[in-house]
Amino acid sequence: MSFNVEAAAYDGFMGRYSVLLSPQLADLARLHAGQRALDVGCGPGALTTELVARLGAAAVAAVDPSEPFVAAARTRHPGVDVRRASADRLPFAGEAFDASLAQLVVHFMADPVAGLVEMARVTRRGGVVAACVWDHGGEGGPLRVFWQAAREIEPGAHDESDLPGTREGHLAELFEAAGLHDVEATALTIAREHATFEDWWEPFTRGVGPAGSFVARLDPDRRAELRGRCQTALPTAPFTIAARAWAARGLA
Repeated sequence: MSFNVEAAAYDGFMGRYSVLLSPQLADLARLHAGQRALDVGCGPGALTTELVARLGAAAVAAVDPSEPFVAAARTRHPGVDVRRASADRLPFAGEAFDASLAQLVVHFMADPVAGLVEMARVTRRGGVVAACVWDHGGEGGPLRVFWQAAREIEPGAHDESDLPGTREGHLAELFEAAGLHDVEATALTIAREHATFEDWWEPFTRGVGPAGSFVARLDPDRRAELRGRCQTALPTAPFTIAARAWAARGLA
């Protein structure tokens, strides 16, 4: 899936949670100075920011299929080699990086195994491939309240629970299917406080991802009903959204 929205819309929607994952995913990859790293599906650059802080801009490259996200990542990260590309066709030579990382991307790849094979191809032998995906399958992701309310007003609403890697253990299975070895599976957890209900709700109206698309196609009355059900389901503000992401690390 390509996200054809402005970077600021993504920042306010999923970026508010994904930025909390970035240090943990970089830790899982065990990055250190002197290495080169690739951010696959970089979006506006949450993980890219973390990689630059650890390795320096000249040692980081990033790709994303969304032109608005590529433009934003280039502006935000001077010196980083940011290119428009999909995971299954990475525009780099084999063994160009010490590590390739994909944050909240594998479940949106057209062919997750092919994408991971490509990540392994551009990673040196013995280098690290690491990724994480929200626990949408186990309802541990940050959007669980939204999708529960959406299914109440539309029982057939197609959420993200059946996407690749979103159930426990599946991301590691994908790594193994891609030929990665010494695969380790773990979970990453985050927590973000929302000062008001509107702080939580408004980003869903920006058209980002499957949730934003769902809201966008509702008529005003059903959108208001969805908003009300979400507000009822959440604690009185301020409240904290805690979420879990499945993560995996393997060697190329």
